[in-house]
Amino acid sequence: MALSTTPVSVSTSKNIPAQNYTLPLILVTSLFFLWGTAYGLLDVLNKHFQETLNITTARSTLLQAAYFGAYFLIALPAGFFMNKFGYKRGIILGLLLYAFGAFLFYPAAQRSDFNFFLIALFILASGLGCLETAANPYVTVLGKPESSEFRLNLSQCFNGVGSFIGPIIGANLFFGKQNSGNLDSVKMVYLIIGAIVLIIAFLFFRTHLPEIKESKLVSEKSLDVKPLFKHKNFTGAIVAQFFYVAAQVGVAALFINYCTEPGKGINNTEAAYLLGIGMILFTVGRFVGTGLMKIIAPNKLLTLYAIINILLCIVVVSGKGIFSVYSLIAVFFFESIMFPTIFALGVKDLGHHTKKASSFIIMSIVGGALVPFIMGKITDNYSINYAYVVPLVCFIVVAWYGLRGYKIVEE
Repeated sequence: MALSTTPVSVSTSKNIPAQNYTLPLILVTSLFFLWGTAYGLLDVLNKHFQETLNITTARSTLLQAAYFGAYFLIALPAGFFMNKFGYKRGIILGLLLYAFGAFLFYPAAQRSDFNFFLIALFILASGLGCLETAANPYVTVLGKPESSEFRLNLSQCFNGVGSFIGPIIGANLFFGKQNSGNLDSVKMVYLIIGAIVLIIAFLFFRTHLPEIKESKLVSEKSLDVKPLFKHKNFTGAIVAQFFYVAAQVGVAALFINYCTEPGKGINNTEAAYLLGIGMILFTVGRFVGTGLMKIIAPNKLLTLYAIINILLCIVVVSGKGIFSVYSLIAVFFFESIMFPTIFALGVKDLGHHTKKASSFIIMSIVGGALVPFIMGKITDNYSINYAYVVPLVCFIVVAWYGLRGYKIVEE
């Protein structure tokens, strides 16, 4: 997905020189690209399955339910696994689940069985949940502490690259003339993905990766004894992240349906390319937002971007024609900083609670599993324009967090 987390800066006293970390950093960064590509393909699959499997819009959004539901269920178990067996084994486990789920797409396509696809996608996304839980904090210690934020932002950019390459692959292969009515292209794409993921898993197996000790993830201010859920910035972040992910996934899941509505003059292939452009804007927005945070407080920028997206969603809901499509594409740009900014504000000053808090915030990704189904139901029963009232409301919650919810309340 174009979904990634930004943990707080980590201070360690025993960092190996950064030049010794080049290969591990490249390998871990490849994980960001892998789950970005998987997410980018997901939204194209929605429309493709509607046509090839003859399912409703609402039912097609069960793909998002399976994908993000896996994140919700796997976050805490993945954290426990990595605490016991180490991050390297956790990453390899995630890659093996990813590959296994990708290979299951072949028999699912052979049987043209949508429920089988849901199982395959759930297994694949369980692997991605393991990777996300491990990779974000891991990148921060692969080098000098003072450059940890740069490394993480760099890795996140590759997540964005994968997110816009996914729709382009789907546009060319899923909606091409030779594959418009069958699932042959789905078989080929996911077999290739599975093979690539296995190769990367082998490289991880053969590469020495320094393990992260719990003590290295704890700052010098970790003597906080206040219970985790007494931290208002953390509990607010769970709520805000739930609604943000719901908005992000909902906007993208029905993007192609919205663009191909009568009166807009856009076909499936063109809509998939426009989705790719949206993902490019998402990536560019991350660069721009990172630069703006040097002069604008993160919470203020978060609020500003949320308000802009509220206004854009009003145009999407009420407008017709190509201008409303352009407004929907612009939403991607202003979404770009929201997930990592909410995450960073949510774990700020949590001390020894930081790692556990990270797992809970990752679990809030479940918003992406629930809300698209609601949008699909609105689309089937009323209008796809009205469905975009849902992300509009979600962005109102994000704006609230940027205004008030992020504040650290001293007790």
